[in-house]
Amino acid sequence: MTLVKVAPPLPQDVDLSRTYDAVVVGSGAAGGMAAHVLTSQGMDVLMLEAGKKFDITQIGQELRSMQWPYDHPRRGDAPPGYHSLSFNEYTVRNPPYAKNSTFKHVMSYVGGWGGSDYVKNILVDEKDHPYTGTKYAWVRARLVGGKTNIWGRLALRLSDYDFKGKTHDGYGEDWPISYADIQPYYDKVDLYLGISGHKENLPHLPDSLFQRPNKLTSGEVKLRESLKKMGRVLTPYRAGVTTDGLKHNRYRSKCYGRGACDRRPGGCDIHAAFDSPTGLIYPAMDTGHLTLRPNSVAHEVLVDKDTGKARGVAFVDAVTRQSYEAKAKVVILAASTLESARLMLLSRSAQHPNGIGNSSGHVGHNFCEHVMGPGVTGLVKELVGKQPPTLDDGRPGGFYIPRFRNLKDKQPGFIRGYGFEGGGGFSIFPGNAFGTPGFGAQFKKDVRDHAGAFIGMGGFGEVLARYENYVDLDPDEKDAWGIPSLRFHYQFGDNEKKMCQDMVVAGREMLEEAGIEVVGTDEQMLTEGWSIHELGTARMGTDPKTSVVNQFQQSHDVKNLFVVDGSTHVSASCQNPTWTIMALAWRSCEYLAGEFKKGNV
Repeated sequence: MTLVKVAPPLPQDVDLSRTYDAVVVGSGAAGGMAAHVLTSQGMDVLMLEAGKKFDITQIGQELRSMQWPYDHPRRGDAPPGYHSLSFNEYTVRNPPYAKNSTFKHVMSYVGGWGGSDYVKNILVDEKDHPYTGTKYAWVRARLVGGKTNIWGRLALRLSDYDFKGKTHDGYGEDWPISYADIQPYYDKVDLYLGISGHKENLPHLPDSLFQRPNKLTSGEVKLRESLKKMGRVLTPYRAGVTTDGLKHNRYRSKCYGRGACDRRPGGCDIHAAFDSPTGLIYPAMDTGHLTLRPNSVAHEVLVDKDTGKARGVAFVDAVTRQSYEAKAKVVILAASTLESARLMLLSRSAQHPNGIGNSSGHVGHNFCEHVMGPGVTGLVKELVGKQPPTLDDGRPGGFYIPRFRNLKDKQPGFIRGYGFEGGGGFSIFPGNAFGTPGFGAQFKKDVRDHAGAFIGMGGFGEVLARYENYVDLDPDEKDAWGIPSLRFHYQFGDNEKKMCQDMVVAGREMLEEAGIEVVGTDEQMLTEGWSIHELGTARMGTDPKTSVVNQFQQSHDVKNLFVVDGSTHVSASCQNPTWTIMALAWRSCEYLAGEFKKGNV
């Protein structure tokens, strides 16, 4: 296969004297989608990104997903002076975690996934970005594309079990939309960005418009066949990855399963996996309607004193520390769930004393995500020493087991549900080598014989949205640019704890039913935030007294302010949120473009 290197659009001169049709804050999944939709409708858009712009189209320069460990001087470790936070640090200490650290640079736990050098320019330096309050593992990436440069790629849809959760079990609030409202936009995202998978016809996990799925390994097939008898489903990992290619996008190539997808974080340098720059931003820049300004740290949505409407965004240049204003007819927040809430709370004025769009008092509240940690590991004994090695860690994922609790039957002890992500097969460095006794030729044989016979999976469960789980502004702590930091008031509850207990029981049950020996269990819940799936701090709804935006993610209070990231989610569900964030952003920005042309915003 020949890879065509396509240079990204050249740097642009940013004219801050003009008034843009729209200014978008953030360049990740939500911001990139907003730029794509609005520029396709002919609107002139300015995008502000707090981080740098890297040339991620040059293979092997920044993302390096094709680099072998032995080609790296430190086998992937960052240079001296870098430190990745550990689970114990999150558990024992309170934030800010980098305070008084002797290391020059401190990163979140993701840097400790066996490849800290590959993300040292992507993850934020915790010393520059402190936060306070309760324990929370906040993973942030400040660069063009944000966390889409290193995301886990699982691309799932929600169903009416999620959108109408209150109707189903009586808890919380229903979304003001149903699956029928968003389904056409899921389809658009599938076709425009590419997704691999296999149809299963499940009402609680709607199918996408799939490209070719990745093959399951022998152990995964064995588990899939056993689960059928239990009325459960194991499906190939539904990855936001183009396996058949995209003829309409010159910046991306199709997956050929030879990268470091399952070995470490660090992105896909052939861009088969979706990332916002090559998937959305560069094509939007090609229209001539998108202007991108990196190194722009937004700290206030500006308000017209006469009308109370948004008139632009105030920001600080991350490098020069100079202050600027960007003027626009519409302001779109897509900075991520927590950063958008922070920006709204920071934007206080005479018209909006509690922060812009916060007349309800709900900005920062109803914070939710996914709980993870519990899981099981099994050994497929009949595969030991019986199969030739295969290249499995180049797959963009292994398998997914959708939710099976509280669909038709009511599970005692907790409401809602969880799914499992997992995988089995060979990897470049078998994890079982660390626990295998012995040395020499026999040790090597034992490692090789067992290398492809292990299978493991971990749970992702819905954290219930609660008003008392929230973030606000710390009155004292500030970041490196003098902007007040977020303060967390957030903890898992009894529902999450009981759900996690069930994850271990169910995981063990499924492996044993398949005749797979359980060789290990993880029962410990990981620190709040570990899932990287923050949601719900500016939720949508029909009542302006209990919600922040309407079904089109438009502020109830300020008609020309839209919030299009995960902060508007009413509930977390147990499915990964990226595909839903982009489908909602497409729907909202299509609505916005129509209203803009009519002069209604």
